[in-house]
Amino acid sequence: MDTITHGIAGALIGKAMFRGEDMFARRPLNRARIVTWALMLGAIFPDSDMFREFFSRDPLLIMTWHRSVTHSLLCMPFFALALAGLSGVLARWRKWDAPSFVSLTIIYGIGILSHIVLDLATTFGTMIWSPLSWSRPAWDLLFIVDFTFTALLLCPQLLAWVYRKPENLKNRASILWSISALASLGVAGLAKIVGAPISAGTAVSVIAVLSVLFLFPAMRGQGLRVRYAAWNRAGLAAATVYVVLTLVAHHAAFERITKFAAFMQLPVESLGALPLPPSLWHWDGLINTRRGVYEVRFDLSDAFGGSSPSSSSDPSGLAAIEHRYYPNASPNSYIEAARRLPDVQKVLWFARFPVTRFHKEGTEAVVEISDLRFAQLRSDRPRSFTFRVRMDEAGSVISQGWERE
Repeated sequence: MDTITHGIAGALIGKAMFRGEDMFARRPLNRARIVTWALMLGAIFPDSDMFREFFSRDPLLIMTWHRSVTHSLLCMPFFALALAGLSGVLARWRKWDAPSFVSLTIIYGIGILSHIVLDLATTFGTMIWSPLSWSRPAWDLLFIVDFTFTALLLCPQLLAWVYRKPENLKNRASILWSISALASLGVAGLAKIVGAPISAGTAVSVIAVLSVLFLFPAMRGQGLRVRYAAWNRAGLAAATVYVVLTLVAHHAAFERITKFAAFMQLPVESLGALPLPPSLWHWDGLINTRRGVYEVRFDLSDAFGGSSPSSSSDPSGLAAIEHRYYPNASPNSYIEAARRLPDVQKVLWFARFPVTRFHKEGTEAVVEISDLRFAQLRSDRPRSFTFRVRMDEAGSVISQGWERE
C-alpha cells in the first residue's frame, strides 16, 4: 500500500482510539498532538527501507529488501522501542508534554503494526517473519493503491476538522468540498489514463456524497453536534467494514476462479484471485499450470445483475467467461542458461505467477520472465515486473534487468 495512505491510517487510529488531536493545530504541541504524530510516523516508518535504493545500484532490492525487516512482526518491538526512545529525547529537549516511554512504545508499535497488516492485505507480499524466514505471504484483498480505502480514512478526519468549532464553519466546509470534488475528478482522470476508468455515474455519485457530508450538515450547524472523536471513530469503522467487504469479495472471486479451473479441467499448480481497480467488484483470476498461466478477469456484480450468459448445458456460465492463456516458451539452452543466473533466480523466487517468453532479435536471444500477478491495465504499456535477459549466439549475457517502457 502507498506510504501516504499508511500515514493517513496512522493519524486516524491516533484520533479515533487514543484521543489524538489535529497534527497541524495552531496551539502548542501537546500530548494529544504528539499521540497523532507518533501514530502517523509509526505507520509510515516501515517504508523507510526504500531509502536504501537511493544508495544502491541493485535493481532487485524492490523484491529482496523492500517489505523485509522493517515490516517484520519479529522486529516490530525493537523498532517501537527505538522510536519511543528518540521521541522521548526530543520531547525532553523541546520541553514538550509527551506521553510516557511505555505509552509511546505501545503507540509506535500499533502504528507499525497497522502498516504491516495493510501491506499484507495487498498482493505484493510482506516478509513478516524476517529475518528468520524470507517468505512473502499476501492476502490479496486490496489493490496497491486503493482510492476508495484512502478516502474512507481521510474524509472523516477532514470532517472532524471542519466541524470542530462554529467560527467560519461554512467557509471551511465549502473550501474542503471544492478540494475534495476536484480531487475526485482528478482520480477519475488518472484512473482513465492507467486503464481502470470510473463511470460518469460513479463520479457524480461521489461528488453527491461529498456534498451531503461537507455542505448539508454545515447549513444548520448539524455537524457541530458530532464530537471530534466520533467522526474519526466512524471513519475507522467504515474502513474496517470496507476491508471486511473485500474479504467477502475475495472469497467469492476465489470460489469463481476455482470453479473455472475445475470446469476447464486445468492441471492447477496454484491459483489466486487478485483485486483490480477501480472497485472491489473487479478481480483478476490467475491459474498457474506447468505449461503456462491462465488469466480470467471478471466483475462480481455480474452475479447480481444477471448479465453472465449461461445455457442449459452450462448453467453456471463458466464456459462463456473470457480468458487468456500465457504459455511458457518451449525449453531451450538460452532459457536454461538464463534461469541459472543469480538475478533471474531471485526473480523466480519472488514471482507467484511467472511466465517465460523467448524470441530472437537479429543474432541476439531474448529471455523474458513476467509475473502476471501485477496486472497490465493498458495493453500499450509493458507489464510491471518483467525481467529481460539478452544473450549472444554463444549464450553469453549481453544485458539483464527490468523491462522499461
